[in-house]
Amino acid sequence: MTPFQLEGIMTSSTIHSGFLSPHFIPLSNTRKPVLLPTKTVHCLQCPPPSFVCNISSSKKREPRLPSVAASVWCPPLDVDCLENEYGSHGVSFSGISSGDESCMVKMTMENGSVAKLMLPSGLITSYKPLMWHGATMELLHTSVSEGENGEALIHGGVSLDLKFDLNGILWSPKAWTLRGVQGSSLEFIQVELISQNVEGNIEVKQIITLKEDALSSEILVCNSSDSSLHFTGAVISHLTVSTPEATYAIGLEGSDFFSKTPLLTDFSLIHPSFGKIGSRKARGLMDFTGFFSGWGVDRDNERMRKETEEGLEGEEEDGYKNLAEEMSRIYTSAPRDFTVLDRGRRNSVLVGRNGFNELYMFSPGSSHEWYGKYSYICVGQAALLQPITLSSQSEWRGKQRLCNPNL
Repeated sequence: MTPFQLEGIMTSSTIHSGFLSPHFIPLSNTRKPVLLPTKTVHCLQCPPPSFVCNISSSKKREPRLPSVAASVWCPPLDVDCLENEYGSHGVSFSGISSGDESCMVKMTMENGSVAKLMLPSGLITSYKPLMWHGATMELLHTSVSEGENGEALIHGGVSLDLKFDLNGILWSPKAWTLRGVQGSSLEFIQVELISQNVEGNIEVKQIITLKEDALSSEILVCNSSDSSLHFTGAVISHLTVSTPEATYAIGLEGSDFFSKTPLLTDFSLIHPSFGKIGSRKARGLMDFTGFFSGWGVDRDNERMRKETEEGLEGEEEDGYKNLAEEMSRIYTSAPRDFTVLDRGRRNSVLVGRNGFNELYMFSPGSSHEWYGKYSYICVGQAALLQPITLSSQSEWRGKQRLCNPNL
């Protein structure tokens, strides 16, 4: 085992040696998108379609419980093939280690601004824009630790966490396939990722765009089924700071908010002592399975509507909100754009959104070491209190922007 380190990521982890699979979909050129296979293939670990529906053997009709749908199999990554086809115009591909089937996509603008994302997880691990002092600065907070079996556990960064309910069948995109790369280092670089459920009637695209002064993540959800689609979730960004005590949210004055327990995702970075979260019940609406439990979405919507009304905290009175204290809030009437200011690093980030009506904000508090593992704040463009309903044969778009005003 050999130690490794990702640029912009603090790590002390190790990974077992292995190899990268040579199989990959052929690519045509740097301007045309990769075509996905037309035939849907199931993961070996996933149950066959016959196990998706909960059917009672009794003649008496039973209420239908939600089921978890399988995910579409993604082709193994061939880093050499990706580099040969797309390794130009500011885009490069590299393996992370010999024992990991993931790869790193690096986007570099002519002015030096850099962003990195991982495949197939779709996690954005680094964003370093050019700053006023002439050098780049890391804006994202990502941590790597070692799992029980020696695998790398990556937390933080920018990630997409969506949960879908289609007629009681639950699905969440976890693995992403590269759909295409376009642009150039002079104007913009755009990477398009795609994920589908097994049935192929739910399609989610992530379009990640790097410009000289901004990094954006656009989400496109397509419902090609004959039924309405319900989903919740958020684009979650962990912004690195010197300490939350020196960090402020500017522009939230007058916004209604609810105090809720932290949003738990595959990439969450939350100290075990925060809020003393213990029981499943305490996690409330932030728990995916809890949200879609019971006999249907309507009943859970009514339950959470009552919880929301009871948990209303009020209106944000501070237009220069200090984030020193532990905080986990959902703002329901926040402006589309606001600023996160870190006085310790003399840096600010303009955070913007489209499509999402809610803003999730989390602070781990200031009782941790400066510039350490928990020196970050979390922002999320979200649909958590109120699910989004997408009618049959329609699509929905949402977007998050991280803009650098410090050039």
